Amino acid sequence: MVILCSCPADRAERIASALVEKRLAACVNVTSAVTSIYRWQGEVEREVERLLIIKSRRDRWAELKEELAAMHPYEVPEIIALPVEAGEERYLQWVEENT
Repeated sequence: MVILCSCPADRAERIASALVEKRLAACVNVTSAVTSIYRWQGEVEREVERLLIIKSRRDRWAELKEELAAMHPYEVPEIIALPVEAGEERYLQWVEENT
């Protein structure tokens, strides 16, 4: 599966490294700055963040989600899981072996 999570730039690499070190993710891509515009507590907000693109397995989802939420500074962090329908077999095997 692929998990998307936006977070503050100063926390992105620390969160990504922890997920890989704990074998909750095989790989985490940390994007360059993205601008997020969203509604929070009745106001439209604008924030510069980093997007984490996390590659993992479905059977690691519960633990990954819990760990990610615990490390994340936001009250309601974006943690969205997307299924992987298909992929290059060797890459998918590598994800399996490293999570």
